[in-house]
This record gives sequence, structure tokens and C-alpha cells, in this order.
Amino acid sequence: LKGRVHLIVGTRKDLNLGTEKTFTRSPAPSSFLNTQNSTHTQATCHPKSHIVFLKTHKTASSTILNILYRYGESRNLTFALPLNKQSQLFYPFFFVPHFVEGVSSRSVKEFHIMCNHMRFKKSEVAKVMPQDTFYFSILRHPVAMMESIFSYYKSIPAFRKTFSLEDFLDNSWRNYSASVANNHYAHNILAFDFGFKNNIAVGTGDFEERTTVAIQTIEQDFNLILISEYFDESMVLLKYSLCWSLEDMVSFRLNSRSEQTRHSLSPNTAEKIKMWNALDWRIYLHFNTTFWHKVDSLVGRQKMEREVAQLRKLQVKLANTCLTDRGAVDPSLVKDARLKPFQYGTAVIQGYNLNPNLDIQTKTKCQRLILPELQYTHHLYTKQFPKEAAKHKQATKIEWEDLSSLTLRSKLSSLKNQWGSTSSLLTKTEANNKTRIP
Repeated sequence: LKGRVHLIVGTRKDLNLGTEKTFTRSPAPSSFLNTQNSTHTQATCHPKSHIVFLKTHKTASSTILNILYRYGESRNLTFALPLNKQSQLFYPFFFVPHFVEGVSSRSVKEFHIMCNHMRFKKSEVAKVMPQDTFYFSILRHPVAMMESIFSYYKSIPAFRKTFSLEDFLDNSWRNYSASVANNHYAHNILAFDFGFKNNIAVGTGDFEERTTVAIQTIEQDFNLILISEYFDESMVLLKYSLCWSLEDMVSFRLNSRSEQTRHSLSPNTAEKIKMWNALDWRIYLHFNTTFWHKVDSLVGRQKMEREVAQLRKLQVKLANTCLTDRGAVDPSLVKDARLKPFQYGTAVIQGYNLNPNLDIQTKTKCQRLILPELQYTHHLYTKQFPKEAAKHKQATKIEWEDLSSLTLRSKLSSLKNQWGSTSSLLTKTEANNKTRIP
């Protein structure tokens, strides 16, 4: 993927999801939960299908990605997927159109949804997506986000030599170098993802100006900014913004850490994080306020409360139907290796176990709900670009064969050298024995 933190991880054993190779538009699927919770109808609004989701880091964005993947796949919408079966749009480089599979070859006439990690640049994204595209993203409180990032990206140079997050913050400018690859994760990562320069300290001459420009640009480029701390409320607000149903917003938490790997932070540490990531903090404060303005204008507090309760009931019903453990489990307890989430850093990313007593249709839909990000991205790529996927599979096979052949030749050479030494020793021993025969 890049000479950076994320690694490309594939699975040698593909999930059998029963997908067809054609990728034509189809009507919305029948209800999985058989609910009557859809407030929107064709008489009141038209569901949006041209969508860009800026997937930010450690903000519950993988769960939203899964929602978009399921919605788009069930309706045969076309995803703007990363080139060459990658999992990200060549992050942390600024997005350019040729990062998307099908753009350079012009094999795709229309893209509906773009939602993989990228460093945002509106002018370039707009070259790929239609004019009526709905743009949205999600933010998380910078203190909680920094604690999560430190755990997940512990191996980056800025964090590598520090014992704890507190240790890093006490010597942040000494530990951090902006010119070193991957260190952008350690400083104002939200601002970086949105395409802004992240290396700025509070109190510098142009801090206020750059903060104002960043906020104004985000407001101009995005239709909606969600807040991770109010995830269920965010999903209801997104439902109204996209004119989707409440059932479309149901999800299980994905790419989420085990509670054992979460660390509480002191008030003093929290204040240090706000100072260190001051640009992120100011962006978060602004859009946390505008989020509730959106709730008031689009939904209303009482209706929001009712629909959040309905959404949570649906999720409990889904958990009872789909899962054996009714919740997430540590990766060591995930029984199906194909459903294990990618592990990185010191974080323990949890997964799920499917209820084995499901009919085929229900099993497939439940499986989509818990399918980890990398596996689902590869599945959609194979479905949308079967020829390219076959080429990559063959290339991977050749690489494995070449690697195996190289390893085998190396081992044979080593054995040959060992055998040569052994053979020489045996010859000498045999000769000596012959001279001793009376």
C-alpha cells in the first residue's frame, strides 16, 4: 500500500458470499428486519446514491464504511475503489483521480460511492464524482482519539521510543518530526485527513487564521459532519440527510478495540492533548455545535430521541439473530479465520462469531454486517472488477511461487553445501576405515 503504517493484508481463502459477476443497477432489497421504521418515502424525498464519505482515523469510520458498503452492494451501486485492489486511496498522498480503479481505463461510466481512506482534496474528488454528490465525514473528541491512535500506531517513529502517551506529550516536539514518514498520525490527524497542514502550534502568529480557514473550508466542502461520541444520533441524522431508512443505518461496531487495551487519561493529560492537537480541538468544538444545530433543524430533539431508541432496538434484534455471543469478542475467540479483523499496534481489534443456525439468505446478510473492512473491500473489488481481480490473484500466486521457489533453491543450496561437507567427511572416514582393515 505504501511505505507507511497500514499494510496490505489479503486472505488466501476468499469468502464464499454467493455474489454474481454482473454489476447492474437493481431495486432496493426486501427488508431484512421486516420493520416499519422507514420515515422517508418516495413522496417526501428521494434517496441519495452519489456519496463521498471522508473516512477519518479512529472515529468509528469503519462502521460507517460497512453501512455504505452494504447499502451500495445491495443496490448494485458502483464504488470508487482504490486502484490495484488496495484498501486505501493511496493515503497519505493527496487524492488524485487515477487512484481510483476504472478511472484511467474509463471502464466505469458512473461512480456512486467513494468511502475509503484518502487525504481529501475536493477539486480532485469532484473530477470523479457527480455534481450532486453528498459529502460527509465524522469527527471524534481529540483526547479520546489521541489515546486510540497512540495504541494503534505505536510503531510510528514519533511514538516508538516513548513508554506512554503521557511520556510523548511531555516531550512532544522532541519526539515528533514532521519530515519523518507516518508521523502525521501523531499531530492534528483530523486536519491532515481533511487536507490541511497539520504542523502548527497553538499561539503561533497564524494559528487563528489557519483555524478559521480550515473550518470555513470544511463547511463549504461538506454537507454534513457527524460526531463519533453521538454515533446513534449521527446515524439518525445521516438517515434524514440521505433519505434512507432506519434499517439502512443499523450496524455492529467494527474495528473496535477490546476494553482491556483502553487507557483512562488524567485531566492534565487531556489538557496537554488539546494543546498539542489544538487545530483538531478547534475543528471538533465548532462542528460539535453545528451538529446539534442540524439535529434541531432537520429532525428535532424529541423525534431524535425516539428514533435513536428504535435504532438501538433494531441493533439488539440483529445481535440476537446474527451473533452467537451477542457482541464483539477478542480476535483469538473468532472461530472463522476469514472473519478475523486485521490486528495492528498494541490494540486488540475485536470481531464477531456468526450464529451457525441461520438460513442461507439471513447468514449472508449477517455476514455482511460483521465482515471486516479489508475483506469487504477485496470482496467488492472482485465483484466490481472480476478481470482485474483475477489478474491480481494470478500475480499474487506467481509471487508466492517465486518466493517459494527462491526459498526452496536457497534451502537446496544450503543442503547441497551441507551434503558436500558431509559427503567429503564420509569419504575420508570410509578411506580411513579401509586402511584399518587388517
